Amino acid sequence: MYRFGFVMEQMLGHITHCQNLERWVKEESDIEPLWMPVLAETPDIWENMPVIRNNWSLKASLRARGLLDASFSKQTFDALFLHTQTTALFAKKAMRKVPSIVSIDATPINYDSVGAAYGHVAGNINWLENRKHSWHRSTFENAVHIVSWCKWAKDSLIKDYGISAEKISVIPPGVDQENWKFGTERRSSGMPGKTRLLFVGGDFERKGGMTLLRTFQESLSQHCDLDIVTKDEKIEADLRGSVGIRVHRGLQANSPELKALYAKADLFVFPTEADCLPVAVM
Repeated sequence: MYRFGFVMEQMLGHITHCQNLERWVKEESDIEPLWMPVLAETPDIWENMPVIRNNWSLKASLRARGLLDASFSKQTFDALFLHTQTTALFAKKAMRKVPSIVSIDATPINYDSVGAAYGHVAGNINWLENRKHSWHRSTFENAVHIVSWCKWAKDSLIKDYGISAEKISVIPPGVDQENWKFGTERRSSGMPGKTRLLFVGGDFERKGGMTLLRTFQESLSQHCDLDIVTKDEKIEADLRGSVGIRVHRGLQANSPELKALYAKADLFVFPTEADCLPVAVM
């Protein structure tokens, strides 16, 4: 029996990824897992600490270190799996104790290239950016292996961080096909003769939601119905009562309600402005 520690970022599509991993790790009889979810909101000291409270990388890494320190005080591990690198920045001590895999959807340099839509601005203070770059590079170097969701991120690891290609495996997150089978009976609701559209994006504006709304209202509303799945409270309020549009908030990853919307849809629409690798598309 191997004891594996899974340190998992709990933001956006990473929540779904974590659920899928948990589902399949249960099938492995020789793995004894300990799941350490790094939550977006936790009533801890870091939530109120100046600078740190507004920096997800620092906050997530400090929370991950706390989880690892508490776990190592109670048990030993044969290996660690850390997703994403934001959970590993302060984990070098643990990574040197046991073999550790770091899993990423994008490198920091990848993220800089699409960051504007996330409200992220790449730093322009050279010495600070150099320090951050060295910090991430040493984190990647401390891993025995790196799992990259896509070739885009792998290429950046090699070119921008000097990581050997042999140390990187590209493994897209994928979909649990047993959980996402709809059979032959789809569209059980919607106006007769209308095409049913589905949009799923927690961050409505970045995922292109405003572009979709304009297009729908200008030229699609007579021919289509639109289901919007999002976390945006303002959009829900703004669209309340809109003809042909239904807004669904509070749906959880892999939930029956979410699956039902996919099953009933004719088309999935996703005019995103910036993404690394959106799980909703798969």
